[in-house]
Amino acid sequence: MTKPGNNFFRNKIWVRRFAQLFFFGLIALISVNHTLSESGLSIPFLANASLHALCPFGGVVTIYQYATEGTFVQKIHESSFILMIIGFLLAILFGPVFCGWVCPLGTVQEWFAALGRKLFGKKRYNHFIPARIDRVLRYLRYLVLAWVVYMTATSGTLVFANIDPYYALFNFWTSEVAVGGLIVLGVTLLASLFVERPWCKYACPYGAVLGLFNLVRVFGIRRQESTCTLCGACDRNCPMNINVSSKSVIRDHQCISCLECTSEARCPVNATVVFATAGFAAKSETKGE
Repeated sequence: MTKPGNNFFRNKIWVRRFAQLFFFGLIALISVNHTLSESGLSIPFLANASLHALCPFGGVVTIYQYATEGTFVQKIHESSFILMIIGFLLAILFGPVFCGWVCPLGTVQEWFAALGRKLFGKKRYNHFIPARIDRVLRYLRYLVLAWVVYMTATSGTLVFANIDPYYALFNFWTSEVAVGGLIVLGVTLLASLFVERPWCKYACPYGAVLGLFNLVRVFGIRRQESTCTLCGACDRNCPMNINVSSKSVIRDHQCISCLECTSEARCPVNATVVFATAGFAAKSETKGE
């Protein structure tokens, strides 16, 4: 048995924090630079593109128009289409790493979650909503996805921008943000004090798309039943409230590949909850017999 955090892989968990900070800072700088460029000023080494050009979900909502007319939805650029493809390829290999490692809105929700844990304690935080209600709410994001795709396809406009908390987060100082977006952002941040990643769990349409890749991903979260002590550490530390200890392979549509449940992060038993392919996990199981 080893203590979590005493091996090299734990450094990869630290790398996730670094990646989150990097992408948050990058998007923030690009957003500020876009505002500066409109007044004739800009930071030379940064792109001055709008956030619409840097959002992979923009590629998702423009698929219909691109397939039928060969054009992009208003405000959507080719870069969004390319980022969408990259996001899908990463999801096929590693699951929704965009959600757990890249998305700045997810990062901000985690920061508010840290405050929520201090206010309510680790045992109470993230458990305010009854499990039976929570299970139903988690499918709301697929309704949001269907609505956004349908409305964008029929209107040819980026309707989601009016309520998008991600866009509001990095443009709240400009006149481009709709009041609806600011309201949704405020509600998301307030809810993050009680529930970890509420937008990701219940409303994010892009998270809904990437979550489907958990069914077919190559590398996944796998639990070795032969060495598991059922201590529940993986369950307690999963930000998405997935019952890792009851499964051998995590294919839950809410998994964000944050790796916080793994042996190298929280599980106290070495090589018990791992991020690996099916073949690697099978070899580990055999060696343990």
